[in-house]
Amino acid sequence: MPWYRVDGNFWTFQWLAFNFFLIEESAPLISQLFHLEKYWLILPLVPFVLYTFDYMASTKFSDSIKQQGLLNRQLYYGLAGLSFTLIQAFLVGDFGVNFDWLVSLLPEDSYQFGAGAGTLLLVISFLFMIANGLAYRGFMKGDIFATSCLILIIFLVVVFVAFPVLNILIRAFLIEDAGYSFQAFFDRFAIVNLWGLDCGPNASSICGVAWSTLFLAIMTGISTTLLGLAFALIVTRTNFIGKKFLSFFSILPMITPPFVVGMALILLLGASGTFTEWLNAFFEVELGGWIYGFWGLWLAQTLSYTPIAFLVLIGVVEGVSPSMEEASQTLGASPTKTFFTISLPLMRPGLANAFLLGFIESMADLGNALVLGGDYQVLSAQIFFAIAGASADDGKAATLAIVLLIFTLTTFFIQKRWVGKTNYTTVTGKGDGGSYGPLPKLVKFLSLGTALPWVAFTFTVYVMILLGGFVETWGVDNSFSLTHYAEAFRIEFVNNSMMASGVAWDSLFTTLLLAIIAMPLTSFLGLLTGYLLSRVDFPGKAYFEFGTMLSFAIPGIVIGVSYVIAFNQAPIDLTYTGMIIVLCFVFRNMSVGVRSGIASLSQLDKGLDEASITLGATGFTTLRRIIFPLIKQAIVSSMIYSFIRSITSVSAVIFLVSADYNLSSAYIIGLVESNRFGVAIAYATALIVIMSVAILLMKLLIGDRKVFLRAQK
Repeated sequence: MPWYRVDGNFWTFQWLAFNFFLIEESAPLISQLFHLEKYWLILPLVPFVLYTFDYMASTKFSDSIKQQGLLNRQLYYGLAGLSFTLIQAFLVGDFGVNFDWLVSLLPEDSYQFGAGAGTLLLVISFLFMIANGLAYRGFMKGDIFATSCLILIIFLVVVFVAFPVLNILIRAFLIEDAGYSFQAFFDRFAIVNLWGLDCGPNASSICGVAWSTLFLAIMTGISTTLLGLAFALIVTRTNFIGKKFLSFFSILPMITPPFVVGMALILLLGASGTFTEWLNAFFEVELGGWIYGFWGLWLAQTLSYTPIAFLVLIGVVEGVSPSMEEASQTLGASPTKTFFTISLPLMRPGLANAFLLGFIESMADLGNALVLGGDYQVLSAQIFFAIAGASADDGKAATLAIVLLIFTLTTFFIQKRWVGKTNYTTVTGKGDGGSYGPLPKLVKFLSLGTALPWVAFTFTVYVMILLGGFVETWGVDNSFSLTHYAEAFRIEFVNNSMMASGVAWDSLFTTLLLAIIAMPLTSFLGLLTGYLLSRVDFPGKAYFEFGTMLSFAIPGIVIGVSYVIAFNQAPIDLTYTGMIIVLCFVFRNMSVGVRSGIASLSQLDKGLDEASITLGATGFTTLRRIIFPLIKQAIVSSMIYSFIRSITSVSAVIFLVSADYNLSSAYIIGLVESNRFGVAIAYATALIVIMSVAILLMKLLIGDRKVFLRAQK
């Protein structure tokens, strides 16, 4: 396998040509070491060769003691191999050795490229050696599968989350030409613009951007959680005729490309919006520019992030055991008391996770802040201007990112404390003989009274989006026209062959390809992580869970910049490739799969796992045949979320796109910046249709979780 990254498509296997051993870009480790004289590459080879000889010596005779000794030593070989591989990776860079003391030991022209398939294969081998050695020593009760998954996920999180994030955060302590200093961080952190407390309606001074961001995030977390719960209750616990359409409209905002919701709200509620002018004409009510500021941001974020809460809560609401509700009512409790004392407390993990995700999304939101923020300052917009503004300041951006992390992690630990160690198990290995009773009238009326007006408002917003693509110029020339769709998706026949000549086709095909690649990886990695966190006890679990949330907690703009800084040179050179975008999608979005998995798995009795293992199943078989079928809703949720966010992501990928890999979101931003709003809305409408069809297909293919209940009479 090529030791370094191969330019072009690896899967064309052009690196297998006759002379690939001699070409520096495609040569394997042995050839790099001896033929191309890259002597530092001996480091990762030494533990591997020593282990090979040890393995041959231990298995030559059927001596179980010697074989057990080899298993015991595997941990040390793996640790040594991984350490030596990482050391050699940082010893030599793109432009020479990285340490002065190496100059006399290595050739003057020493350099190396980014890691390739050969490096990856060797690292994975060392990781599995470490896992095998730990399992032999009884780690995680000797479960090789669980230990291997944990070690692999930890490594991936360290490389693709912690490493790039630390690369950007340490810049908060950096002064150009002066090195690192805590005083530099303090000077950027302790400023009145960030922490000013004069936030009242008659404020004469400055309200710190940190507090305004925190207040907005709390309000968004509350509103999205309550709306998501209302939708989940109606869809799962009522016979409401239009609940299928209700379910669709509840997730419609999530499948909307960036800036489009903000544009639609301006067209509807802005100073010259349709609804604003109608109120002025018929009732002489002046709304003014209220949409630009806190109220507009809160409305847009609630509209955008309610789907996340709904996707998390629908599986949790379905998982509440009906037998517990029946037992409560048999003991004399009213349906209303049963709901608030039995059902709702059992939904606590889902409610906590839904609030946390809404809070984090609000903190990291950039698109709505740029369109509707007005004078209401938030941290994400400040970070964007610190990076992409006229006077770029990485140190300021890093400091603001640390503030966001402080808020997010504090909320995360409060959420953990609130959920506590209470048992929320409702699905056990026993058959459930209960059936869901009717939703209490008070709860039903509250849910319908909240959800139906919201659906009507959502419908109105999307009518504005739809109409915007079929008029020449909204508000100026409202005549019907297909010009914008023709420009975006034109298809021509040249020499009896069909050619996609529209301006949107190239970015659309690229976006769909990368989103489809990232979708199963994100879902599987997130749910597997959730399984380990909720089912297995191991040292450092809290730190591991924190690491999985880190990339989601940090604004996408910071993640994108950190990827550019960390992965534009050896040892990992991924810039201008599709892989860096896929990796950003996977590790940016996997947290939703983790939270959704934890919320669903907290309702499954661990006795199901133990019974499966007692009957001889491996950890992988138990996961595949017992756990995953019972959390199908979480699987669907994480796959849908990953696919949609990969298509609609803006801030995380705005600096990662290239001429070969341009994405729909970045292209739509370019259309908006060039005032081609009609084409932007037409492109966004087409994406909404594509994502809607994809959601329906995924639900049909995966199906629903089957928990058999007694039929209602």
